Amino acid sequence: MQPPKQSFSSESSSTFGIGIDFGTSNSAAAVFDGEQVMLVKLDEHSAIMPSANYVDRDFVTSTGQKAIDDYIKGNQGRKVELSVEVLGEARTSAGSADGPAGEGETSKVYGQAFNDSGLPGRLFRGTKRLLGNSDSGRTMIFDRAFRLVALVTPILVGVRKALQHRLEDTSHACIGHPVNFEGLEQGRNNIALERLSESYGHAGITQQSFCPEPTAAAISYLYNHPENEDQRVLTVDFGGGTLDFSILSRTRDSFKVEATHGIALGGDKIDQTIFRELVFPLLGKGERWSRVVDGAEVDTLFPFGEFEDLLINWPVSYMLNQNKYTAPVIQRMVEPDEAATKFKRLYDLIKQNYSYQIFEAIKAFKAELSVQDSAVLDIPEIDIEVTLERWEFEVMISDLLFQLEQAITLILNKAGLQAYDIDLVLRTGGSSLIPAVKDILDNQFAGKVVEHDPFTSVAAGLAIADYFNYGDERPI
Repeated sequence: MQPPKQSFSSESSSTFGIGIDFGTSNSAAAVFDGEQVMLVKLDEHSAIMPSANYVDRDFVTSTGQKAIDDYIKGNQGRKVELSVEVLGEARTSAGSADGPAGEGETSKVYGQAFNDSGLPGRLFRGTKRLLGNSDSGRTMIFDRAFRLVALVTPILVGVRKALQHRLEDTSHACIGHPVNFEGLEQGRNNIALERLSESYGHAGITQQSFCPEPTAAAISYLYNHPENEDQRVLTVDFGGGTLDFSILSRTRDSFKVEATHGIALGGDKIDQTIFRELVFPLLGKGERWSRVVDGAEVDTLFPFGEFEDLLINWPVSYMLNQNKYTAPVIQRMVEPDEAATKFKRLYDLIKQNYSYQIFEAIKAFKAELSVQDSAVLDIPEIDIEVTLERWEFEVMISDLLFQLEQAITLILNKAGLQAYDIDLVLRTGGSSLIPAVKDILDNQFAGKVVEHDPFTSVAAGLAIADYFNYGDERPI
């Protein structure tokens, strides 16, 4: 069902509108007083806060950049020692005529060897990805089971506390969400929105409305450009976790949503692609490994595939610091050949838990490629310095760019439109800054594409939506 037309001249039910953009990678919040949007400082030095929380062994939680800093500090140089988990005891005898029940021998029942007894804390990043998965109900943190909602809530509590420095009433907000949450499960959007609503409620934000993120981005632009009357606007919101679209038609001071679409494609996948293509070969991927097994010399490819998933998911990369991973790396890095240097890098990365620093270097590298024809991926921690031309980067992510083109075709078909029917294209989200993304949009919508506040447009639009009561009153 299409929503009714909304008007920028609607009556407001509150003095301030509040918008909260809880993102896969980062979060932002904004306040609107009827005339001006003001961003709220969520982290110590920034309005943009990493969507992360860290729970230590005393169940004390930190959020944002501090959560990441606490995680890195606790795991650098720490060797992981996995112990066997005891699930309980089982009797070998239930009793007999010669003795009462319970006199038989008992034996312990063991679980899998996954208990990291020295783990100082757990970091959670990207929990938004799991909201639509009904199987991700509870997560064990040390000896306690946490619902997914309980992992999201501390981040939102931090957002509300930041809002309270500016406003007295912070019990209401318009809440952003992707058009489609990640996952394959039917009904995942309902599951995710219900969990998101519950999390906001626990954080004290009980008066809630909801708005798709690309629609919110369009609202913030249209409100600030009243001169653009009678337009059909396509918004392309290419963020860290998802790629979302909306098409709005505007007539004077009113607008109507014609279609929305979203896929699970974001900047995180681009970063992982760079890691795989540029960094993996410098850590030993593709190299051979000769050793003696049972008296015979064996020569195979080094089993780098066992390391890959943990390397590109930095919140769990500390798990590589186990003997089953480090022992073969140590064996390989002492061989007298040129490849030994690569395995020394891999060893240093594992021992010092440098995966997060590598991803930070990749983000800076990607940003440089957005403004220069070539850039250097500089990772001094593991002595890596790689120069890449922009065209090489575009070849590297060509499959992802093709998904973007397919998604544009789908949103147009969904609305029953052609490219020439679109009057304005709003390009927002951090990944929209990639020149190849700009080129795709410019080629299809020549002269119609504008960049719109890549990192804050959604939060601003949500605050405006809250002020004018644009959002849906409940998750649907």
